[in-house]
Amino acid sequence: MKSVKGISVLALFSVLVALGISLMLKAAVGVGAFDAMTQSVSRLSGIRIGTVAMLFNLIFVAGQLVILREKFGLGQLLQIPLVILIGMLVNFFYYNLLAPYAFQSYLLSLFIFLVATIVASFSVSVVTVLNLVTFPIESFCMALSKKITLKFSAIRQLFDVLCISISLILTFLFGMDPSVREGTVIGMLLFGPLMGFFISRIHPLVEKAGVTEEAGY
Repeated sequence: MKSVKGISVLALFSVLVALGISLMLKAAVGVGAFDAMTQSVSRLSGIRIGTVAMLFNLIFVAGQLVILREKFGLGQLLQIPLVILIGMLVNFFYYNLLAPYAFQSYLLSLFIFLVATIVASFSVSVVTVLNLVTFPIESFCMALSKKITLKFSAIRQLFDVLCISISLILTFLFGMDPSVREGTVIGMLLFGPLMGFFISRIHPLVEKAGVTEEAGY
């Protein structure tokens, strides 16, 4: 019963994660490091951004399998339906549901971006507290930290730097609209602290509701 409740909550907040990402993209004032890279690749290739994100995340899952081998638990396979769900939802929200809307005012765009950042950070915090499944980038960085001397936090920061660098290189090489903008900086400053704020308050509520449990790996 606990698993059923946990998976239901996970699915609900995965929808909100996708909605938050889609609103950030729609605000067009810059997005987070990973989303900036996927947006740049999407613009260059013509493949929808949610699909690009799915492909990269599946590569991160495969990377975990290569690094961990026999230590790769079956529970980690839950990352696959999670990223497919979020990718499909981002495609739906961004290209269908939000497509008719345009934010003409810069201040409105910035406000929408801030609201989307709060929604996404809150939703990611709930998913984190549930502890049923982790996101592939974090899981890959954690697996990598067990094989090399760098700490998880340092590897995760390096991945953000790499994603931003790839986005900037593609932008300048092919003359695309920039995905790295002021929103990218705002997101880097706000997302982590917001998650820390939300997790400390969500954890006791989720435990009381009886939907959190140890991940299967």
